[in-house]
Amino acid sequence: MASGLPIAYIGPLMSQQPSDLSHIRPWRHIERRKSRQIMVGSVAVGGDAPISVQSMTNTPTSDAAATIDQIRQLEEAGADIVRVSCPDEPSTAALRAIVRESRVPIVADIHFHYKRGIEAAEAGAACLRINPGNIGNAQRVRDVVQAARDHGCSMRIGVNAGSLEKELLEKYGEPCPEAMVESALNHARILQDHDFHEFKISVKASDPFLTVAAYQQLAEAIDCPLHLGVTEAGPLRAGTIKSAIGMGNMLWSGIGDTIRVSLAADPVEEIKVGFDILKSLGLRHRGVNIIACPSCARQGFNVIETVGVLEEKLAHITTPMSLSIIGCVVNGPGEALYTDVGFTGGGAGSGMVYLNGKMAHKQLNTGMVDEIVQQVEAKAAELEAARTVVIPTHVAAE
Repeated sequence: MASGLPIAYIGPLMSQQPSDLSHIRPWRHIERRKSRQIMVGSVAVGGDAPISVQSMTNTPTSDAAATIDQIRQLEEAGADIVRVSCPDEPSTAALRAIVRESRVPIVADIHFHYKRGIEAAEAGAACLRINPGNIGNAQRVRDVVQAARDHGCSMRIGVNAGSLEKELLEKYGEPCPEAMVESALNHARILQDHDFHEFKISVKASDPFLTVAAYQQLAEAIDCPLHLGVTEAGPLRAGTIKSAIGMGNMLWSGIGDTIRVSLAADPVEEIKVGFDILKSLGLRHRGVNIIACPSCARQGFNVIETVGVLEEKLAHITTPMSLSIIGCVVNGPGEALYTDVGFTGGGAGSGMVYLNGKMAHKQLNTGMVDEIVQQVEAKAAELEAARTVVIPTHVAAE
């Protein structure tokens, strides 16, 4: 007799995350680096926790209303953690109201003044981004560590190739992986000497080669969670590509516990790109994964225009699911076999709608967008309902 243990219904094959299928598709499996776990407020970072996505506000933190408004936008985009800069006392004074209104943990970015770190911890920051070696003498370090400990605040050591210590630049001649890792470990040792272990580390550079090499070395040297990022990656398109290459390389090899895409663009775009990177690697899913052809003369409808409209109309869907939009029958039916909802262009101004990998019905191109949106919303509701259903399995042997 087979086991009668209940199993959770997780929907059809196409709605499962690739990691759910690693037993039959081992070539899609990513073995994540084993790191110890810390808490950033209510969000677990490291260990077997999902890789979190974060961004940073660019409003004056002293303007609590504007900062809270931007945090709301980031929350709606799916941000797990949001960082705010605290360069002065008015910023940390506003932090208490910001933390109170935020639905996600807030990281306070502290540069050199140790008092800002203490004030931020007292105001409720979930994490301090601070390099202990930069804040002065041993007593100041002790004071900041104690404030963090007293208020349940973790820390991030953030090493940047553009601001390495003078002595390391003199030692190595230029920013290099060895210099960045040595800097990170020196800061980590200060916290460890104070018996403080609730920290994560980043070693960022604008050069993806330098960034990847530094993280690879750091991953071998310490077991703390790693915050990934290619810093100052640039404008939206170029920065997205640079970040995808650098962070994608590391994530594919199992390195990374939380990520921030650094773009000279609306911070909301950082969250979108971050999830897209994780989605592409099967590490985390949010929203509709649209599979679309680049279009050619065979297309039975305007693919590019349709995909653009659908992307906007489906932005409110957070349920992980897939949608294929293919212009003709060459690849359309095959792609639709593995997606929750699909549309394949045909002839005479109509195409075929696919549901759960099977042909469902013909659809005129004139109403296809509304039909696809309706089908995606219905499928999302079905998947959300199924998540809460537990189906007992009773298989009796003859």
